[in-house]
Amino acid sequence: MNKEIEKKQNEGASAPTQHFIRQIIADDYKTNKWGGRVQTRFPPEPNGYLHIGHAKSICLNFGLAIENNGLTNLRFDDTNPEKESDEYVRSIIEDVKWLGFDWGDRLYYASDYFEQLYDFAVQLIKMGKAFVCDLSPQEIKDYRGTLTESGKESPYRYRPVEENLELFEQMRQGKFPEESHVLRAKIDMASPNLNMRDPVIYRIKYAQHHRTGDKWCIYPMYDYTHCLSDSIERITHSICTLEFEDHRPLYDWVLEELDVFHSQQIEFARLNLTYTVMSKRKLLELVESKVVNGWNDPRMPTISGLRRRGFTPAAIRNFSELVGVSKKESVVDYALLEYCIREDLNKTAQRAMAVLNPLKIVITNYPDDLEEELDAINNPENLEAGSRKIPFSKEIYIEKDDFMENPPKRFYRLAPGREVRLRYAYFITCNEVIKDENGEIIELRCTYDPASRGGASPDGRRVMGTIHWVSARHSKKVELRLYDHLFLKEDPYDFPEGGDVLDNLNPNSLVKIAAFVEPSLMKAKPTERFQFERVGYFCADEYDSNEGQPVFNRTATLRDSWAKIAGKS
Repeated sequence: MNKEIEKKQNEGASAPTQHFIRQIIADDYKTNKWGGRVQTRFPPEPNGYLHIGHAKSICLNFGLAIENNGLTNLRFDDTNPEKESDEYVRSIIEDVKWLGFDWGDRLYYASDYFEQLYDFAVQLIKMGKAFVCDLSPQEIKDYRGTLTESGKESPYRYRPVEENLELFEQMRQGKFPEESHVLRAKIDMASPNLNMRDPVIYRIKYAQHHRTGDKWCIYPMYDYTHCLSDSIERITHSICTLEFEDHRPLYDWVLEELDVFHSQQIEFARLNLTYTVMSKRKLLELVESKVVNGWNDPRMPTISGLRRRGFTPAAIRNFSELVGVSKKESVVDYALLEYCIREDLNKTAQRAMAVLNPLKIVITNYPDDLEEELDAINNPENLEAGSRKIPFSKEIYIEKDDFMENPPKRFYRLAPGREVRLRYAYFITCNEVIKDENGEIIELRCTYDPASRGGASPDGRRVMGTIHWVSARHSKKVELRLYDHLFLKEDPYDFPEGGDVLDNLNPNSLVKIAAFVEPSLMKAKPTERFQFERVGYFCADEYDSNEGQPVFNRTATLRDSWAKIAGKS
């Protein structure tokens, strides 16, 4: 377990924890490097739904700006029309808003800058810093060299400037087929950094762009686009994940050669989570192969999936702060994410009672025609949440696990001859066990103490166990979806040679059951969250719940493995 995370969790996340990016910004203030400005950006590619790793980046970029009275832009780096769509754009906007962040009027697209980017490319050609290359993609790869061998210069590297300008204009006019020509930066084929060996900065692609349609048939590459978009928007701190560290020399080269506003790229370690994959390609494969029911399936690590499962923005923001920011790659235990949602919902979620595996009890000395309404606290952590009425009658359901005919030591729930407390109701004692022809227990006969109404002890006697229940006469049957990890192993990529992460799928990642719940839950609204007492945290499904007939997704169990690991219990 990551000891630094454990330390932060023990300290809590009420105050921001110091990290190297906060220190960079503090130092920049001291030297007045940016004139006292902090402007960040969150630059997703609209080629999939955002996941929990992106959430960390969102919280970091927006959070740093908020802390320093700065601004954050939301910018879509939409340079690959074949994989991008308006659906992804809409989902990203919704996710960032849902997390609680606002970019004001600063919503941008790289496609907004296509004309400027083209002009910058022309400028590089005129400076002798870019050339049109006729090598095929495979030839470019072969010429590139290796980490131990220098690359080989393209035979087209020294074309005259005028010829390059003419060819580049013809590329724009659609005069050439795909992969026949590219525009490359002219840097250094002997550079130890492969990204600096005359990288491609424009390619031909005949594809419908989700915003510009067929206006363009040449598209800038990400590395070229990203730095110039930052420059155009006058971003001060361009924060990205560690895999872009080797791309920073190219980022700096483009801005220096063009002599434009030079944003500072800063890299941090991306989020890795146990039992989870973060690759967009793998997540898309899960969706397209119908292993999951779409990007917002509650088993997915996507923000929309977590939202549908019942996670809150506050829990995800707190998780992002606890995980922290570093230069070192690490894997975070999924239990920490569950800890954060439990901490939040424990304070905010209304309590309710639900029985997942029912065992019927008949209270023999309770009047047949009597029905009562008992007071139940909505949230003991927040007494301002008030109380509700729950119906009680002669026949109730309890969990089968709350009864044992021959209990071991330290089993404090119901057993023959034993008395327990029904939550908010009465003390009951088990007098008789009814079984079917196969010897299975199907019913219990109990008596109750009328003087113990509300669960109070009438004479000071101690009752060790308290169990939940629902009235058989008044309870309602609903569908519960019990979600678990999508993968069986902490590291889904741990599979035999020739295998795949799909070999590690958990066949029980979703189990649907019918449960009996107190009638108040039939008024649950989509996305409303509850703690089912002694069972877990649940959320009314955003899409499949109907008025008067909710479907509940399990957000997390009550068992907090992270708290045990971190010495919290």
